[in-house]
Amino acid sequence: MALKQEIVDGVYPVGSLIPTEDELGKRFEVSRYTVREALRVLREEGLVSSRRGAGTIVVPPRSGESDVHQVMSINDLLAFGTDTHFAIDSIKLIELNNKLATRTGLPAGEKWLQVLGFRRTRSNNEPVGQSEYYINEAFAAVGRILQRHEGPIFPLLEDMFGQTVVEVQQQITATLVSRAMATALNVKEGTPALEIRRTYTAADGRILQVTINTHPASRYRHCMTLQRLRT
Repeated sequence: MALKQEIVDGVYPVGSLIPTEDELGKRFEVSRYTVREALRVLREEGLVSSRRGAGTIVVPPRSGESDVHQVMSINDLLAFGTDTHFAIDSIKLIELNNKLATRTGLPAGEKWLQVLGFRRTRSNNEPVGQSEYYINEAFAAVGRILQRHEGPIFPLLEDMFGQTVVEVQQQITATLVSRAMATALNVKEGTPALEIRRTYTAADGRILQVTINTHPASRYRHCMTLQRLRT
């Protein structure tokens, strides 16, 4: 089945929508019944998941567990922060010391493009959190246009360098606002906060970027939907 092979080969990465039944029917010159049967087989094999009103989405491979919980999808990150903007304070190539290596989960001694700033509301420019981006040195050229860029950075890396993000690992940690951050965020030093670290991995296994967003607890809410995939 050509469509199955395209999913396996990454033409349609995890989290992406595959074409509609009508589009697939026209492309392969088959009836809607044939398309629906093919999609049923793909669902049974655990390659896609169909939801009414949301289309058919490529899902991660099944594990050995009977219950699989997943957050859909990488595409959802495109909507992150639509009511805020990222005000960049600095962009520079750095060598990761031991402290930064621990915070980012990256090897100490490597060079990464560091982008620092604060996320602010569009309505009144109030700070809602600190943002740190660490971008693979191989794609550091993106730094030349970031001051003019709006929205998430990873789609820009995909477009500029022909990469595809296939996995985003997220880690949420409780922390306290530091003295330097407290001043910028207009909160007291030691205020409870949440640190959200996301690691973006490309199809070839390389890490494209790591982001660390730190928000005072009262200014951040994380919501996700868990679905049970039937085997």
